[in-house]
Amino acid sequence: MPDRIRRGLPRNAMTAEHFAPEELLLFRGVGHVRRWNRSDILMREGEPADFVVLLTGGLVKATVDSANGYTSLLALRGPGELVGELSCVDGRPRSATVTAMRRAEGVVVASEAFLRLLEQNAALGLSVLRSVVARLRDSDLLRAAQGAHTTRARLASLLVKLAVRHGSSASETLPGAISVQVNQHELAAAAGASRESVVRCLRAMQHEGLVATGRGRTIVLNLAGLRRWADE
Repeated sequence: MPDRIRRGLPRNAMTAEHFAPEELLLFRGVGHVRRWNRSDILMREGEPADFVVLLTGGLVKATVDSANGYTSLLALRGPGELVGELSCVDGRPRSATVTAMRRAEGVVVASEAFLRLLEQNAALGLSVLRSVVARLRDSDLLRAAQGAHTTRARLASLLVKLAVRHGSSASETLPGAISVQVNQHELAAAAGASRESVVRCLRAMQHEGLVATGRGRTIVLNLAGLRRWADE
């Protein structure tokens, strides 16, 4: 991402900073690097948890399919974040399907090796705990927002979060614009709203010059303006 965009984002916008460099080396020391293309499945809901992935590049989504066929978007994960660690810790089957949203790369660590790392390195165990706590806080805030804020405010807040944590430069012809590779269905699932409501809100945001939409993505044109909508 160009410096002109990076300067407008928080320090931890590009990667999760739960793990120290020496802790990342521990993962690399017991795992192997693997790459996934867009739409490849890293792990599937219901399968045994026999490995974790420390993402080093790209973007993935965690989803759950309900009995009525509806797919809920639980989370997006990017570089510096773990996926699949909870099931490895408690030994239960995968609770979600993780799919690459664009080309992704990560260090794959077998469950046994991951658990040994946690047992032998207290600092690493604490870092993993902090990453889990951060996700729980995000989930709590999302549930609270669904009851206290309008769909427009929730969607604006979501787009700000996605742009800051997982956005990329849209193009050289749109200086400062941030591309979020999430489609309208996924935005609706993450914001706890219907797709129709999300479409109406995006049109209003487009009218105000806050976003532009493209196939499978939303381009944030005015991050500060979106933040003001999120605070309404």
